[in-house]
Amino acid sequence: MVASLEYVRTGKLRALGVTSATRWQTLPEVPTIGEFVPGYEVNLWNGVGAPRDTPKEIVEKLNGEINAGLADPKIRARLAELGSVPMPLSPTEFGKLWADDTEKWGKVIRAANIKAD
Repeated sequence: MVASLEYVRTGKLRALGVTSATRWQTLPEVPTIGEFVPGYEVNLWNGVGAPRDTPKEIVEKLNGEINAGLADPKIRARLAELGSVPMPLSPTEFGKLWADDTEKWGKVIRAANIKAD
């Protein structure tokens, strides 16, 4: 979305749909793919990770600072301009998101018999 949003806004590119489960706040007129293909949903996300043996208090401090940044109105506004929606999560919630997506896409890879070269 970040790379194409300005082209859509200026009419140089026509958005046919967004892959999220709900319409994007920045492009409310663009339908979701799920409105045409029931159950379709693909979300992209970014996160910050740390080595597995990082002390819990450091992970919690890092998480708190990142989430505080995501709560800042200026940062939220800039992310919205870029077509991004902040998702402040706890370390446990982020781990679940990661695990769920890994399972989801693993099933797709196995069903399609995709192999790495």
